[in-house]
Amino acid sequence: PLALLAAARERYPVSLHGVGLALGSAVGLDAWHLDRLAALVQRIEPLRVSDHASFARVPRQGGTAPLHASDLLPIAFTRASLELMAANVQRVQDRLGRPIGVENLSAYLAWADDNIAQAQFFDELARRTGCWLLLDVNNLVVNALNDRQSDPVASANAFVDALDARHVGEIHLAGYDASGALVIDDHGSRVHAPVWQVYAHAIERLGAKPTLVERDTALPAFGVLLDEAAAADCVAREALAAVAA
Repeated sequence: PLALLAAARERYPVSLHGVGLALGSAVGLDAWHLDRLAALVQRIEPLRVSDHASFARVPRQGGTAPLHASDLLPIAFTRASLELMAANVQRVQDRLGRPIGVENLSAYLAWADDNIAQAQFFDELARRTGCWLLLDVNNLVVNALNDRQSDPVASANAFVDALDARHVGEIHLAGYDASGALVIDDHGSRVHAPVWQVYAHAIERLGAKPTLVERDTALPAFGVLLDEAAAADCVAREALAAVAA
């Protein structure tokens, strides 16, 4: 995989998007993982580096190495959590010598002591550390659907409206699975209509942003992926044209 990535980098700019930093973990960062990430960044020289506003590492009884959940678990939106994440983000940025992006999560539970609005949390994190927000529009819609919001699009748009546009560095789009009791952010289908609506609003509100359509499972023919990318371009152009008019 490293050789393939290096070969791709010879032809194209590369963005590194991770799932392993666990930036919200109270036990701190995994030094081994950060070392390997730093080596990869030095070798590939990516345009951007990003990860998620999540935790995965917890203390293990007996004082041995922390347990790792191998999942993106939701952080609490509290002052203590903000202090913790800011310290971890700053440590990563100091090591990599660059700002990183932090992505808002699709979360299937919330913490009882949440007391900071999520958009405010990310804005303050960006102000403190100089990091940028990777705004996942699909995650906003998934969370609104699972929260049983009467108007998921309006709920997601309100999150976008509360952000400082200067802090948003990239946008993600994806499909979700709504076949069960919970809507799952599985990146396994075409982008759904509500996500396109929120994306259009985000471009109108935030301006043009680099955008990625994520597809991790049920990979279709390459032409389908190109069609999704073209659709994103079209939505963005129309949204910017509406603002200009």
